[in-house]
Amino acid sequence: MLLDRSAAAPLAVQLADGLRRATVGGSLRPGDRLPSTRELATVLGVSRTVTAAAYDQLLAEGWVQGRRGVGTFVVGTPGVGPAAAPPVLPAAVTPAPAGGAGHVDLRAGSPCLEVLDRAAWRRAWRAAGDLAPDGRPDGHGDPGFRAAVAEHLLRHRGLVAGPDDVLATSGTSAAVAEIAALLPAGARVAVEEPGYQRAVGALRDRGVTVVPVPVDDDGLVVDALPDRLAAVYCTPAHQYPLGRRLSAPRRSALVARARTEGWWVLEDDYDGELRYDVAPLPLLAALGPDVVVHLGTASKVLSSTLGVGWMVAPGPLRDGLVERRARTGTRPPRAGQRVLAALATSGDLSRHLRRLRRELVARRALVLAAVEAGGAVAHGDLAGAHVVVPLPDAATEAAVLAAAEQRGVLLDGLARHHASPAGPRRSGMVLGWAAPSRTELVGALAILTDVLTATVPKEPGSARRQDRAR
Repeated sequence: MLLDRSAAAPLAVQLADGLRRATVGGSLRPGDRLPSTRELATVLGVSRTVTAAAYDQLLAEGWVQGRRGVGTFVVGTPGVGPAAAPPVLPAAVTPAPAGGAGHVDLRAGSPCLEVLDRAAWRRAWRAAGDLAPDGRPDGHGDPGFRAAVAEHLLRHRGLVAGPDDVLATSGTSAAVAEIAALLPAGARVAVEEPGYQRAVGALRDRGVTVVPVPVDDDGLVVDALPDRLAAVYCTPAHQYPLGRRLSAPRRSALVARARTEGWWVLEDDYDGELRYDVAPLPLLAALGPDVVVHLGTASKVLSSTLGVGWMVAPGPLRDGLVERRARTGTRPPRAGQRVLAALATSGDLSRHLRRLRRELVARRALVLAAVEAGGAVAHGDLAGAHVVVPLPDAATEAAVLAAAEQRGVLLDGLARHHASPAGPRRSGMVLGWAAPSRTELVGALAILTDVLTATVPKEPGSARRQDRAR
C-alpha cells in the first residue's frame, strides 16, 4: 500500500481508503487480522498517529472490529453497492445451459460415475503417487501413459500404434486448440453441422475460419466439403450430436480427398469404445495414418477429474506439436496420465469398460421406452450414451426444455449445436442418460414422458415408428 505525502488528502485518509479498497477487492477478507497500529506504522514509515486514526475511522464505519488483547479484524464491506453486471457474451457464443441444484441431468457428454469402481480408482491414485516426481517432463507425455494408450487402442479400437506415436493431451478440445495453433493464419477448417461446439470454439479462438458442412444418416457429407481447407474435424464413430457413424464409403472418400488435396483429418473418437451391436468400422487413422490425427479422451468413459486425452498423429505434425510445447512451456499435467496408466496396467480399465457398456445399453432401453411412451421418435445408432429426439420446430424445442426444467429435469436442445448463426437449424433434444444414478434416471424419464405427451404434437402411428437404431 503506497501513501503519497504530496497529495492533498491526509495520510490517515489515504490509508483508510486503501484498506477499504483492499476489502472490496478481496485481498482483505472478513476474519483477516490487520497488523497492529505500531507494526503498520513501521512498515509504511509513518507515525503511529496516522495508523491509529485510520483504524478508528474504519472501526466507526463498521469495516473492522477490535478485540481487546487480540487485535483488529476485518468484518465486512458496509455500504458497498451492488456488484457491476458481468460482461455480456458475444452473440456468437452460445454456452450450454447451466445445471440447477437438485435437477436431474439428462444432457449428453457426462460420464457414468455410478459404475466406477471406487476401490480401483483409489488404487490407481495410490500407484500414481508411488512414482517419483518429475523434474523436467517430456513434452510427449508420461512414458507409461503412452504405452498404456497404445495397448488400449490396439485392444479396444484395433489401431496399431506404438508408444512413440502417441502424444498425451489435456483432452480433445485442448488437442484441437494445439493443432489449430500450428495452422497458418486464416486457415479454413471444416466441421460437422450440427457438431461439437467446444471444438468449434477451440478453432475459432486460434483465429481459424470454421466452415460448417452438413451431416446426414451416413455422417459427414464428404461431397459437400469445399476446396482450400487446412483440415476437417469430425466424429466418425458416433457423430455428436446426431448419433450416427460415418459410413465405410465416406471414410474411404474422406481419406482419399485428404491425401489428394493436402489437408489433415482430425478424428475425434467420441464414444468409440461404446458400441453395442456390431464391431465398429475401422478407424480413419487406420485407413490413413499419413493424413489422420486420431484424438481420444478419458473424460467420457472414466472422469473429467483426470483431465487427460491422447493423440496419434503423423510424424511431421507430432514433431511440430512437441516443438511448440517446448517453446511455450505448455504441456498436459502428468498426474492424470499416471492414474490412467495404472488403471490400464492392472486390468481395471478393461473391466470398467465392460461394466460401462452393460449399464449404458440397459439404460438406453429405458430411454427409448420413455420416449416412445411420450409419442415421440428417437434417432441414433446402438452406441454411446445419447440419442436425438427430433421436434417439429424451435418453439416446441424451447417448450419441452422449459417444461422439463420446471419439473427438475435438465435437457439439451439441438439448436445450439450449430456453428453457423445464419444457416438452417434442426430442432430437437439431445437426450443423454449417463450422468444420473439409475434411480434418478427412472424418475426423470417418467417426467420426460409426461412432458412429451403434453407438449409434442402427435402424428398417427408415430410411436410405432420408433427408431431403435442400426
